[in-house]
Amino acid sequence: MTYIIKGAGLTIEDVVDVARNNEKVELHHDSIKRINNCRAMLERKIEANEIMYGVNTGIGEFSEVVLDESQVKDFQKYLVYNHAAGIGEAMPLEHVRGAMLGRINVHAHGNSGCRLAITQTLVDMLNKGVTPWVCKKGSVGASGDLAPMSQIALLMMGEGKAYYKGELYEGKVALEKAGIPIPGLEARDGLATINGSNVLTAMSAIFLYDANNFLKQAEIGAAMSLEALKANMKPYSPKLHEVRGFKGAIRSARAINKLVDGGDLKEQRVKCKVQDAYSMRSTPQVIGAAHDALAYARSQVEIELNGVGDNPIFFPEENLQLSGANFQGSPVSVPMDMAGTVITMACVMSERRMNRLNNPALSVGLPAFLTKGAGMFSGLMLSQYTADMQIVEQRILSAPASIQSIPAAADQEDFVSMGMNTAIKNIQILDNAYGILGIEIMAAAQALDFREYKFGKGVTKAKEIVRKHVDFLEIDRPLFDDHNNMKKLIESCEILHEVEKIVGELE
Repeated sequence: MTYIIKGAGLTIEDVVDVARNNEKVELHHDSIKRINNCRAMLERKIEANEIMYGVNTGIGEFSEVVLDESQVKDFQKYLVYNHAAGIGEAMPLEHVRGAMLGRINVHAHGNSGCRLAITQTLVDMLNKGVTPWVCKKGSVGASGDLAPMSQIALLMMGEGKAYYKGELYEGKVALEKAGIPIPGLEARDGLATINGSNVLTAMSAIFLYDANNFLKQAEIGAAMSLEALKANMKPYSPKLHEVRGFKGAIRSARAINKLVDGGDLKEQRVKCKVQDAYSMRSTPQVIGAAHDALAYARSQVEIELNGVGDNPIFFPEENLQLSGANFQGSPVSVPMDMAGTVITMACVMSERRMNRLNNPALSVGLPAFLTKGAGMFSGLMLSQYTADMQIVEQRILSAPASIQSIPAAADQEDFVSMGMNTAIKNIQILDNAYGILGIEIMAAAQALDFREYKFGKGVTKAKEIVRKHVDFLEIDRPLFDDHNNMKKLIESCEILHEVEKIVGELE
């Protein structure tokens, strides 16, 4: 399939398809027309010597410096050079590809003023697999993600570095091997390529896609633990959540009910307490709150994906140019700070359920630390330590970046979103989350092996998949391989995909 870019309708799933799965893209013919019309207006304004920020003026603190005609073209080159000031190792290719897609979608509105050749080069790079080498760090998330986007823009001059067919080349060589002409930079082209929060937005879109899959697996882990702990399932009755009204809680309760359907616990053939601890009976409210937070973050990210994040912005039909701050990353960084926090929250509850599985005072008859040989063996005692360490790291990372502004550019840029920090730390939070949930699910599978009643269809399938990757802990063994295998299993979503084949989508 080919995704048609038209400046509207871009979803986080589309970003994943293009960025991660290498789906081809194409500019809609109306977008081509809009880009050309806007460029024609810009060129008329240049010929009329109209003063325009970032076209024939400097930027930032130098915005009052007017450039003469001979400087306008070279200014775009030096602008990109100056802003290609990142640091650190290479950003994952899917983040760079996602940023390129987002930038193309901005141009597709026809408000950015660059030449069509610039936008088409980005399209060709996506389709032919030329992905710029971009440093992970350097953006403050305002005036756009200038540092990383400038490393993309270097390719417009045949400079920088880029991957092509798995090899890293000088930018010019990568483009030549792919058969992509070098467009060069003319007036406005450089700034139009870099002046938006496209990297942090692409990273956020991919995070939200993965975080949704994580929460669905958190519900699988919860269902497994609830079955192993002989939970009272009445708190999962749909009526209870519908009367309160939160969509996420309704969704979460429905998903967990699907997972335990067909089992003795759900059919009330297993004796249970009248009321369980919060970590057991309030799972729908907690994971549901996380679902609701991700839904809000998604709405904001998709607005940004489909909006005109640029400066200045041109309106050809009105012969108008406006300079403002549509590059500011705060509309994305604020909800994404919350998105990272709720993943941490779900993990804290996951660890509490795992604690109950381990603790003989709380586990409703399970052996201490889920081992047959308590004393000689320690079972999964140390697995909890590993989960706890990761949760502390998540908690540190859950401090909001969106309030951490440090003024820059001689105080011309005196409030910045730090949205790139949000995007980076969210990925670290999710990486830890895979490990924490993997440990709960491993412990739940171990606990279920001690129980002799029938489990729900979804829980049974989940346990079956776990046992393909991690054996029952009969006697103590080094657990690091098991932990890492479980982490990879959660990240791969194999359990989720196999369980959904049995019970339907967990939505």
